[in-house]
Amino acid sequence: MVQITGTAQKEAWDLHVLPPVEKVAPGVWSIPVPIPNNPLRYVLVYLLELDDGVALIDSGWDTADAWSALQAGLAEAGGSLSDVASVLITHIHPDHYGLAGRIRQESGATIALHPADAAILQARYADTSGLLEKMLELLQYSGVPESSQPELNLASMAIISQVSMAAPDILLEHGDRPNLAGWDLEVIWTPGHSPGHLCFYSESRKLLFSGDHVLPRITPNVAVHTQQQSNPLGDYLQALLHLAYLNVDEVLPGHEYRFADLLERVNEIIAHHSGRLAEIEQVIQNKPGITAWETTLSLTWSRPWDTIPSFMQRAANGETLAHLVILENHNHIRHEGTHPAHFYPVEPPDKSER
Repeated sequence: MVQITGTAQKEAWDLHVLPPVEKVAPGVWSIPVPIPNNPLRYVLVYLLELDDGVALIDSGWDTADAWSALQAGLAEAGGSLSDVASVLITHIHPDHYGLAGRIRQESGATIALHPADAAILQARYADTSGLLEKMLELLQYSGVPESSQPELNLASMAIISQVSMAAPDILLEHGDRPNLAGWDLEVIWTPGHSPGHLCFYSESRKLLFSGDHVLPRITPNVAVHTQQQSNPLGDYLQALLHLAYLNVDEVLPGHEYRFADLLERVNEIIAHHSGRLAEIEQVIQNKPGITAWETTLSLTWSRPWDTIPSFMQRAANGETLAHLVILENHNHIRHEGTHPAHFYPVEPPDKSER
């Protein structure tokens, strides 16, 4: 169990309300920005005080409520939009990236993100026809019933209007150090939740801004989808291990609340995925020839399946696919066919034949 350091944030979480704007460390403010119709409720935008203005880590969703909350948070921290010199984006999901373009229009701030996320912006938020075609193929590969394919294929299209797409001014690679006066931030590439997900680490202040890569209570969606690497869960777990032994006193995540004991949380997340891999392998042992979608329906989830919205059902299926990739890469299972693929256990070699 991790040590919760953001006690006011945790109390607000338990009460289902927005946490306060807080000065959480010298030169660091936490600004909660609401997310519409989402169980995560808000994203935590971090304001970094610079020698010559402020920088933001993430931006919030592009809605009127989010815009107002961001401006109010800046004011409470003693600044305004005109002070924002840089926006560092952990990843391009709408709740983290959505307001970046609008902030730049108002302040002239630069936008920085990883090249792997920059490369998929156009297809994700502008010309989505190719994305929809590939997603339909993935749903068919998974064995999603034909009657459910249209709804799941279009499940995320409604959010496009809530993202002000803006090309980055700066591309941040692993190991880079953003030019932020008074800060020693190091860029750590942590793919999995998105291809270009980034964390930001300050060695001198012993702080890790973890985005969605490491959260205190839940695990991020790490899924096979049309804009993801071939082995997203493998990439995610490898990146987790890269973070595990950093000299960190406090983790500042993109959601929920701040916490300590980074190594403990990394171990909890690894144990979670180990258990999920074992659960999926057992399902395939019990039902050889099962599809990815049927496997997804056979797993335990945090709520009844029929209460889960379609976009989250699609994400859950993507998570199952990510675990199936790991199992197949390690020769625990195999698949046959593609429309749909059917998964079978791989029997261990008979030692008596050696």
